[in-house]
Amino acid sequence: MAWTALVIAGFLEICWAIGLKYTEGFTKLIPSALTITAIAASFWLLSIAMRSIPIGTAYAIWTGIGAAGAVIFGILMVGEPANVGRLIAICMILGGIVMLKLFSPA
Repeated sequence: MAWTALVIAGFLEICWAIGLKYTEGFTKLIPSALTITAIAASFWLLSIAMRSIPIGTAYAIWTGIGAAGAVIFGILMVGEPANVGRLIAICMILGGIVMLKLFSPA
């Protein structure tokens, strides 16, 4: 259950990170409301995951999912550059997430 909560929290982090772009400084009502909801849900699920997953592991995986997902979204949907360095960095983040999961005591 904790790992499921953590993965969902990570995907919600992707949503709110992307949502921040569309709030235009929290001046747009609907994007702002959706972003704030995603933030709250993401933090709530992260806190549930941290009941049994070590804080360092949970936080690193949560931010890693969010960072990699936001970069991938930017490349696929917004036309941000997909150069070799960025792609290697995404692979390193994802590799780190896998390593943390494999070596986590929870």
